[in-house]
Amino acid sequence: MPVPGATSAPIPASAPAAGYYEFKPFNIGRWIVWSLFAVVLFVAPLLFTSSLSQTMLSQMGIAIIVCLSYNMLLGQGGMLSFGHAVYSGMGSFLAIHTLNMVGKGLPIPVSLIPIVGGLAGMLFAVLFGWVTTKKAATPFAMITLGVGELVWASSLMFPEFFGGEGGISSNRVTGPKPLGITFGPQIQLYYLIAVYTFVCTALMFAFTRTPLGRMLNAVRDNPERVEFVGYDTRKVRYIAFIIAAFFAGISGGLAALNFEIVTSEVVSGPRSGAYLLFTFLGGATFFFGPIIGAVLMVLAFVLLSELTKAWLLYLGLVFLFMVMYAPGGIASLVMMNLRVAAFGRLRELWVSYLALGATALIVLLGAAGMIEMVYHLKLNPALGPELKFLGAPLNAHGVNSWFGCAFVMLTGIGLFELTRRHFVHQWGEIQEYIEKEVKRREALA
Repeated sequence: MPVPGATSAPIPASAPAAGYYEFKPFNIGRWIVWSLFAVVLFVAPLLFTSSLSQTMLSQMGIAIIVCLSYNMLLGQGGMLSFGHAVYSGMGSFLAIHTLNMVGKGLPIPVSLIPIVGGLAGMLFAVLFGWVTTKKAATPFAMITLGVGELVWASSLMFPEFFGGEGGISSNRVTGPKPLGITFGPQIQLYYLIAVYTFVCTALMFAFTRTPLGRMLNAVRDNPERVEFVGYDTRKVRYIAFIIAAFFAGISGGLAALNFEIVTSEVVSGPRSGAYLLFTFLGGATFFFGPIIGAVLMVLAFVLLSELTKAWLLYLGLVFLFMVMYAPGGIASLVMMNLRVAAFGRLRELWVSYLALGATALIVLLGAAGMIEMVYHLKLNPALGPELKFLGAPLNAHGVNSWFGCAFVMLTGIGLFELTRRHFVHQWGEIQEYIEKEVKRREALA
């Protein structure tokens, strides 16, 4: 539509037609981030050379894929699922059955087995998702919980496919071996997992930039308006559900190669709960949040579980405090501090952060001492009341040990509260400054 009072200049014949060409600046920052991600995946096993480290790195790659796939539902689509392990687990079962068939002569490279897992996850999502995505919000969550329990119960009822309590085992050193790669050494399997991790992460990030990904965000935020403009919200959820299940199945196929055994635990409710918990801890509202959560999940399952028998209790307490004080997850804390750093005020907070960390550690030490004494009394009564906690002798029957731990915890709580109040005041002043600075810059623009 012409603007009154405006003059129009003739367009040169050599000028391209409008809509055919669009200038898009070269996003240097994005290239740097993805290059660093690739470098980290490549260099990590060269820095951490022990067998435990390589095993953990492999599990982290698998966990990154499944947590990102879960975040397609939770973070991008607002779909709280309690049965995501169904699709990663069924991918694992189909992948390990295919691996056994490769050992019997099926001409499929072992490196493509995870794709079989992805297709299996997609197939079951087509079936179960047709029912699951008919509803949203709480009904959706309850249906996914029911589907998850149904599949888990079926895994014990059909031992011919699921292997019963012993599961299905296989051997990944089978089939054709191009370039002498057998996937027997853990380092070879790690790099296969690293390639899948990088490619799947890039594809899931690309999905967030597609029209379907944007529409999924709109369905999360305002489904009524999406329906009003003519889109089928149920169809959007269904397609996203299938895509998320495909990537979950790939992670399941990689897990089958990594462990060479698949049991009914991979489709259980606790496994789905772990995906939910660590995706939330990492930060479901940011794309890189589930990556942080996946790393934490492996550290908790492998290292923390070896340090203490009460690791699930500690994990639950961490989740509780994150819900109370940082519902956006670790990623939100990172982004908020990056915003403060962009305005040059982050240096003012390092003393407060140090004080918060020290006082929180004092609280943790006192509480952990009492928790360890309780667990020692309940799980190791035959060993007597004496135990060692971080090198310090404790007596679970002694008043002094209980009083000392309680005193340390209460003292830490008091100091933490004082430090927290000072930090909140300081943080509020910085946020006010940032808001004023933003308005000032907008006025000058």
